[in-house]
Amino acid sequence: MTFVSGIDRTVLAERLEVELEDFVVSNPRSQELYDRSRKSLLGGVPMPWMMRWAGGFPVFAKIAIGARIIDVDDHTYIDFCLGDTGAMTGHDPEPVVRAITNQEKTGITTMLPTENAAWVGEELQRRFGLDRWTFTLTATDANRAALRICRQITGRPKVLVMSYSYHGSVDESFAVAGPDGSTVSREGNVGAPVDPALTTTAIEFNDLPALERALETGEIACVLAEPAMTNMGIVLPDDGYHEALRDLTRKHGTLLIIDETHTFSAGAGGCTREWGLEPDLFTIGKAIGSGVPAGALGLTSDVAERMFSDADADYEDTGGVGGTLAGNALSMAAIRATLDQVLTESAFEYSIPLAGRFSDGIKAVVAEFGLPWNVTQLGARAEYRFEDEPARNGTQAHQASDPELERFLHLHALNRGILLTPFHNMALMSPATTESDVDRHTEVFREAVSDLLR
Repeated sequence: MTFVSGIDRTVLAERLEVELEDFVVSNPRSQELYDRSRKSLLGGVPMPWMMRWAGGFPVFAKIAIGARIIDVDDHTYIDFCLGDTGAMTGHDPEPVVRAITNQEKTGITTMLPTENAAWVGEELQRRFGLDRWTFTLTATDANRAALRICRQITGRPKVLVMSYSYHGSVDESFAVAGPDGSTVSREGNVGAPVDPALTTTAIEFNDLPALERALETGEIACVLAEPAMTNMGIVLPDDGYHEALRDLTRKHGTLLIIDETHTFSAGAGGCTREWGLEPDLFTIGKAIGSGVPAGALGLTSDVAERMFSDADADYEDTGGVGGTLAGNALSMAAIRATLDQVLTESAFEYSIPLAGRFSDGIKAVVAEFGLPWNVTQLGARAEYRFEDEPARNGTQAHQASDPELERFLHLHALNRGILLTPFHNMALMSPATTESDVDRHTEVFREAVSDLLR
């Protein structure tokens, strides 16, 4: 693999080995728990992606509060990972803790609606502009439901996605455009039920000619897209891209789903409101419930009418939409408290400038050492990458990845009390994050780069 990061690989390997040794010495209790967990948990962790933490085993959390995590070895971390956006609110926002505690006393799940559900539906209408809302436990579930609805009401078989996009564990999204433009399974895809080319057309983000060619086939039920890509670093849309995406989908009778699960960082109404997007369907999850499992699917009135005008579609039972715990009372209480009192307009007015401060710190270090790296900001989120200019699509960003360098930078930070999202260089700001937290990251980041280049 060719790396464009400008770092000597021998020095990198040596510095990484030092950090690994320090990590093991400093975390005996976490290693003990990891060794114990390997006897009962798959890979020694609750979820396989937790195997990807940079030290070879994860630190085990004891307390998460505000923008801090304290682990079982009593190390305190400034948390810029924030549950990979699930804790965008910070870990213990008081209004949500109070709402959860009160709701637990009066019922967690009943299969009946609550007053909170009505309030949440109205607030989601106001923020994102979609007319009707339904709920799931994750954004992945919301995306799965959205795809089924789109195929049902259009009578078309295929979904269009962007190479290396992020839509959770949706089968149709694990496809990329091959070198010849054909759709192939993404490397590492596990147990695909069918060849992804049968269900999906994959193209590059920002490639409007490829989009039009795909839509002209008449077989695309919907485009499932993030407003800005987030799975391979932040990839922003070209000027005019979203306007053309919307015009082309309407021209060819294709529905447009916008997934804001990660891009909610752009503001209180996500990119959809900030950029004036007009999706037919809209999905979101993670942060809306402050980490309590919750997802939401928004639909225009037209889509809702087309759904229910189909007498053969059973959305209540066998249609594969929803689930027994979806829309439960606890989730609704958490979402209401989050949207009403935590992730408000003023919260984003506070956290977005912090991401700007974070980005400026990275840029200053990169400029000081003359490195060919860049950093991109999307609202309260920022991410650095190892190439001269920000990528324009997922494949370009994927090819610029440097896993060994990323591991060193993450582990170096972890050993100094900074927690970043594993297998990303993503930092997220919360209402509990402070300027001194950001400045501490800049200090540690500069130390890491200096170690590599001394």
